[in-house]
Amino acid sequence: MSEVIFPAGAALVIGGSGGIGSSICREFARAGSGVALTYLSRAQEAGQIAGEVRALGRSASVHQLDAGDVSALQAVVAAAAKTHGRIHTLVFSAAAVTEQVYVSGISPGQWQRALNEEVSGFFHAVQAMVPRFREWGGGSFVHIGSAGEVVWPARDGLSVIPKAANEAVVRGVAREEGRYNIRANSVLVGVIDAGMHLELKRRGVLDEQWTKNTLNAVPLRRIGKAVDIAHAAVFLASDRANYVTGQQIAVAGGFGV
Repeated sequence: MSEVIFPAGAALVIGGSGGIGSSICREFARAGSGVALTYLSRAQEAGQIAGEVRALGRSASVHQLDAGDVSALQAVVAAAAKTHGRIHTLVFSAAAVTEQVYVSGISPGQWQRALNEEVSGFFHAVQAMVPRFREWGGGSFVHIGSAGEVVWPARDGLSVIPKAANEAVVRGVAREEGRYNIRANSVLVGVIDAGMHLELKRRGVLDEQWTKNTLNAVPLRRIGKAVDIAHAAVFLASDRANYVTGQQIAVAGGFGV
């Protein structure tokens, strides 16, 4: 059995039914933590992931959530806390597949959706959790961000810009809440063979030339895996990172070096 490196309770993974989110759920369970995961429309996938968590001997709960719905988010936090007794970490991995357009071509509707789902979603998740973390003697936020924070990827603004706003929230929480043993960090996601990357390939948005150009910009010359992100998220949430806050770990194969 894996060494337990978390307080009692569970990690709440917002967006846990997605390609990266599901891997994060599995790795938390393997590391000894219970898991509460949310989904928007992928109910079957969420149920399967919860089953895998339970098969590893950990507690699991599933909650439907639109991350942009403040009251629904607060209700999920309350339900997860009641089920598991405590939430030691909130992982924010909620991100819809975004259209690949230049900044000049982003429509008002696309802009508002991105802000509502990711920026408002993360902000309200933080506000819902901070009082509880204070009450419980501490806690951890892990934001799943973008390696576009390091080098701007043309046409990916709808993904990068909201996550950049969230990076400011991460730094603010780290600075203001550290006195309460609350930590906040980010994993910057590079090109990962899961989630949005696979969907954009399926749609034909990312072609062979795009892949070739991308690999040429990555020192490791390969595309990453969802579990690579999950390992970083689990580390940042664990006691092994108990003196790490306000930081970014780029899991991107060296992109930007």
